[in-house]
Amino acid sequence: TSELVGRAVQRAAREAGMPEGVFSMLYGDGRTVGQQLVAHPAIKAVGFTGSRQGGTALMRTAAGRAEPIPVYAEMSSVNPVFLLPAALQAGGAGLAQGFVDSLTLGVGQFCTNPGLVFALEGADLDAFVKAAGEALAGKGAGTMLTAGIHEAYNSGVAKFGQVEGLQLVAQGSEQGAGCAARAALYLCDADTYLGNAALEDEVFGPAAVLVRFKDADQLLRAAEALHGQLTATVHAQAADHGLAGALLTILERKAGRVLFNGFPTGVEVSHAMVHGGPFPATSDSRTTSVGASAIDRFLRPVCYQNVPANLLPEALRDENPLGLARLLDGALQAGGNA
Repeated sequence: TSELVGRAVQRAAREAGMPEGVFSMLYGDGRTVGQQLVAHPAIKAVGFTGSRQGGTALMRTAAGRAEPIPVYAEMSSVNPVFLLPAALQAGGAGLAQGFVDSLTLGVGQFCTNPGLVFALEGADLDAFVKAAGEALAGKGAGTMLTAGIHEAYNSGVAKFGQVEGLQLVAQGSEQGAGCAARAALYLCDADTYLGNAALEDEVFGPAAVLVRFKDADQLLRAAEALHGQLTATVHAQAADHGLAGALLTILERKAGRVLFNGFPTGVEVSHAMVHGGPFPATSDSRTTSVGASAIDRFLRPVCYQNVPANLLPEALRDENPLGLARLLDGALQAGGNA
């Protein structure tokens, strides 16, 4: 699949008159190719999507070069979902179906997969768990991308089974073949969650942990203890806005994208999109790998001071021969060659 896409990109580049070699693709087993590329002096910046272990290994290689370079690594996120009381009361069954659909989308292999759910204990949460279990039972076991990813998923689920106080409350169907992953939902109380740091580790695949809290203060303390995330989701009605406001002041420091009344697997390629977040979600929380700002990762600012006009790049000349939209003394100038 990668080769087919790569050839399509090469063909498009030729048709657009772009230089030969503007796009290349190398692939191989293990991390050898990636490490050699990051260490090569011709490489000036790196984008990476994968495990935390792989990303931090590339960061070390880049930092150890004679000329260190930036690594924009997207690595690990459990994308917590907060189900606030009025939202659960108003539409728990619908939230359950939406959550399960998001959890199992792409066999849970989206980097914004909702792997952690926080909610206050009570009858409405019990109804949500029941509805989520019923929805999950109808989901077949989907085929994962590689045998290695499938093995890692099974290993992660097996570790969940060894955590005292963590209960398996629902599973998807066993039907499937090959590297088929069976979806799973686990439940625990706040003490179990807060006492087991590994429960916040990403299990790449369709598995999630739901944590029930006694009160809002306990939930807020758990939110404050979260690692960096790509996303954080809040489901709230108007009656929840007091708690939601307190959460928002925490989550904007924890995640690159905070969304309300939706699910995080919907990622729009837009000007406002931020697909990044504090470590370990990414290695640089100032950047995004999706959206119009993504190109900024591979640009370097240069100031031209008192350079003769005929030596300036065309994009900077006073007459603006390229007709670009530009900032002049901080004021935006419209583009065009009028």
